[in-house]
Amino acid sequence: MILYPAIDLKDGQCVRLKLGDMEQATVFNDDPAAQAKSFEEQGFEWLHMVDLNGAFAGEPVNAAAVDAILGALTIPTQLGGGIRDMATIERWLEKGIRRVILGTIAVRDPDLVRAACRAFPGSIAVGIDARGGKVAVEGWAETSELSAIDLARQFEDAGVAAIIYTDIDRDGILKGLNLPATRAMADATTIPVIASGGLASIDDITALLEPENAKLEGAISGRAIYDGRLDPAEALAMIAAVKGQNA
Repeated sequence: MILYPAIDLKDGQCVRLKLGDMEQATVFNDDPAAQAKSFEEQGFEWLHMVDLNGAFAGEPVNAAAVDAILGALTIPTQLGGGIRDMATIERWLEKGIRRVILGTIAVRDPDLVRAACRAFPGSIAVGIDARGGKVAVEGWAETSELSAIDLARQFEDAGVAAIIYTDIDRDGILKGLNLPATRAMADATTIPVIASGGLASIDDITALLEPENAKLEGAISGRAIYDGRLDPAEALAMIAAVKGQNA
């Protein structure tokens, strides 16, 4: 199980939103590269990033901040937000992003996802953001009629490296992960699934490490780390202990 610390970028700063609302943003660090380096020094194995402005604009907006983060890190990174064509995918991968996350475009143009998976094996993830089980797009501003599970199944044989499943109704409000819905997603597809949205405390880590959730690749944590509700050292030690038992 991998615990991914999150850096959400808005106007060049590290922020967390409440329920995906850009008007409810809390700034946690105005130096994203320093924040990213801090996560690496704490022992995290991956970093999850979202260009929030880019998700609304439909194109990268916080590229300078992402470049600075990449220059500061040695651990692998994944990035989503505003990545909606092959040229942008290729550009980010060339810059050193390990895994590009396609969200809105996965709904609008699933053929692009398949083409990207063929062109860049192992480097394409699909971000499925759901409100009430239905897929939300355009930076969560719109909710479609497509169910999250139906979207995931569309990419069953495409070569998608991972699905990042976010429950918008829990994002940024520390209510705890929606593990039943995330498990249902994992049960519906062979693609590795990463839980996102609402991770609140060490209790969520304990739950993630239960055998029933073993098929999940990991989980993303944002606000709980930033405001001290989740101790990274404790969480990473718990995960390492379980990995050791299963080795």
